[in-house]
Amino acid sequence: MKRNLYILIGIICVAAGALGVVVPGLPTTPLLLAASWLFYRSSPALQRRLLASRLGVYIRNYERRGGMMRRTKVWVCLLMTAMVSLSSLVLIEPLAIKILVGCLGIVGLAVVIFWVPNAKEN
Repeated sequence: MKRNLYILIGIICVAAGALGVVVPGLPTTPLLLAASWLFYRSSPALQRRLLASRLGVYIRNYERRGGMMRRTKVWVCLLMTAMVSLSSLVLIEPLAIKILVGCLGIVGLAVVIFWVPNAKEN
């Protein structure tokens, strides 16, 4: 039961991470890292497939560098801020949804800034 749940959540993380490649503000690397961890615990074969896929480059770069490059973090934060601002100020009508999107954007920024480690400089 636990194994199947990990696999299901891992597949959802991979799908969201793949979507994050093209949707600014959706964190690709953390979702793929979560999927890799879930697959490691439940299905090593799925973890190997993830690492061998095109998405595996995000995981390998993160592991090799020990985090996210500072320049990349700045770029991600700028894109997230721009997309959340555009969404909440222009595209979304109901005030409650605007507030929700703004709060989620702040949480996303906090995760990138404080939780995702900076990569070691070479």
